[in-house]
Amino acid sequence: MKIENSAVTDVDEIFRLYANASAYQKTKNVVVWPDFERQLVEKELNQNRQWKLLIDDQIACVWAITFNDPEIWEERDKDAAIYIHRIATNPKFRGHNFVATIVDWAKEYAQNIDKYYIRLDTLGNNVRLIDHYTSAGFDFLGIFELNSTAGLPQHYQTTKGCCLFEIKL
Repeated sequence: MKIENSAVTDVDEIFRLYANASAYQKTKNVVVWPDFERQLVEKELNQNRQWKLLIDDQIACVWAITFNDPEIWEERDKDAAIYIHRIATNPKFRGHNFVATIVDWAKEYAQNIDKYYIRLDTLGNNVRLIDHYTSAGFDFLGIFELNSTAGLPQHYQTTKGCCLFEIKL
């Protein structure tokens, strides 16, 4: 198992994993990811903020990071943090608890670049996902109503409750 930056050649696979994640979300009656813009992922790739976990040279999981997330984290965005977004697992590798692997990676990554928090969010009151993230080491900060969603992907526009999670390093 190894973690490395995703490459431009991974774009089609990233979008396949996003589509699989959306289909899976539909079966769970939770907030469903929209179709993300290719331009967003290409920007993340160019900025080395799109990551992949490889197992036997196959992409098992992808995620993106950012260093600012003011629409979601508001005043807390002033903290030195990395924000994890869009974790999508290859269905062939589902059940391997990659969130725990991502947390271990993120702790080392964040400390190497002088960040003191690892954060992520999810929409709606998805109790199963809340439990999953807290079992991986995140503190659940609660469900918050976002004040300004104009710069966020479409699924943030239609859902009121945003669950916030963090790990303080």
